[in-house]
Amino acid sequence: MTIAAVVPSLLSGLDVPGADNTLGLPRARRVVLLLVDGLGHELLRSYASHAPFLSSLPDRSIDAGFPSSTATSLASVGTGLLSGEHGIVGYTFAVGDEVLNSLTWSRAGDHRHDLRKALVPEVVQPHPTLFERAAAAGVAVSAVAPLTHRGSGLTRAVLRGSWFRGVAGFGDLALGSVAAVAEDRSFCYAYHPDLDTIGHFYGPGSEEWVLQLEFVDALASRIASRLPAGSLFVVTADHGMITAGERIDFDTEPLLWQGVRVIAGEPRVRYLHTETSEVLPVWREFLGDRADVLTREDAVEAGWFGLVSPLAADRIGDVVVAMKGTAVLLRGQAEPSWNALTGFHGARTREEMAIPLLVHSVPSA
Repeated sequence: MTIAAVVPSLLSGLDVPGADNTLGLPRARRVVLLLVDGLGHELLRSYASHAPFLSSLPDRSIDAGFPSSTATSLASVGTGLLSGEHGIVGYTFAVGDEVLNSLTWSRAGDHRHDLRKALVPEVVQPHPTLFERAAAAGVAVSAVAPLTHRGSGLTRAVLRGSWFRGVAGFGDLALGSVAAVAEDRSFCYAYHPDLDTIGHFYGPGSEEWVLQLEFVDALASRIASRLPAGSLFVVTADHGMITAGERIDFDTEPLLWQGVRVIAGEPRVRYLHTETSEVLPVWREFLGDRADVLTREDAVEAGWFGLVSPLAADRIGDVVVAMKGTAVLLRGQAEPSWNALTGFHGARTREEMAIPLLVHSVPSA
């Protein structure tokens, strides 16, 4: 089971037509789904003592889908589709002649170059969202997320159909989530980003990360304690995280440049748009057991992306590189913001792909 099944399973209990409860979740008329960015299932199990509320809930995991990257997973939450159908195939990916940073909806490597007009979010991701379907069925649908996400390209692409409530921190995130389900037949998607940010800077399992996990656990506990009787509270994530080991710099390895027209993705998963078939064997020999290096056709055949539509196929690239172990493939000059980071995700390891699905039913009055 994957992250794409979470929202349809919850909307089934709200009697939204066509929503199937494939995850077998409890039915409720008021639902809050809290997505904690970076809360991998394996990390939560390893640091369970620092998250007593979350760890008190039945231990269940699902698959984040590939790549295990934030924008991809949020698109799966919003559409009920995997990356091969919704087309948000990673952190950065080629759309025509542009390489899009899907989190900032800007040109990769240049956050100042806003692409919302050139690459209209509703066109880049054209499928109706589950929030649109739920709202059309009479459900009060809300998204509670950081203020800076209001009107962003990614919000427009994958969260459209919800009433957006921008928040600044833990307090208004908790109260806003509870207020969003005050009426009958209401659904709230809430998003908290900071555990992922701390993990990138200091590493998952660092003292800073563990303290942030404790704050997240308190947030979840506060939301659960304030929800109306009969509500359903579900906590999940978009991916896990690993601490980087070996760092390989594409920009200092001329052998890897040969025949590569465009390189996209992020340090744990790369898409290579190529000019020659010689790229594949060169990369396989160079990376060895540090990565799975497949043609697009073989990666699709292996089911990495789920069903793949023409919309997504060209965005994937001719060669797909999924790092193994803890190695990362950096671009020291072209992508300097990654150089100083400690935690990474995007690849196919269980540490990155397994996410929790934690369910708390508030007793009826």
